[in-house]
Amino acid sequence: MGNAKSFGTSDLGTRGDIHDLVIHFYREVALDDLLGPVFGEVAEVDWAVHIPRLIDYWSQVLLGEPGYDGAILAAHRSVHGLEPFRLELFERWYDLFVTSVDGRWEGPQAERAKAHAARTAAILARRILHAEWSPTSGSAERLRSHWS
Repeated sequence: MGNAKSFGTSDLGTRGDIHDLVIHFYREVALDDLLGPVFGEVAEVDWAVHIPRLIDYWSQVLLGEPGYDGAILAAHRSVHGLEPFRLELFERWYDLFVTSVDGRWEGPQAERAKAHAARTAAILARRILHAEWSPTSGSAERLRSHWS
């Protein structure tokens, strides 16, 4: 069963596409009841600084563009030290990411972005929580149904 795409069915092929994904996704994160407080109150994310870094990160991952020089694990460990992460945070983050990608893009790069997000969440859960995490089958679909 396919999704209705609100802006067409292009793939994540340009930095502009990645910009749009990052803006949409992190807007959802900031407004989310579970993730919003972690980003806003615990991590006190400065979105004006964070968003361009995330665009650089995803542009490097998906397009091979240089520019990202962050330390993902160290940044997340720092936030975990302020308030311990829980596995449900990884699940919600991934669900929102998949929903954001699927709402506007499809194709090999979109699938690659979702796979990379799953791998990244699994690595962070393993290294920070010493726990195994993997996407729950159908979890993003349940989230989409909840928002409908």
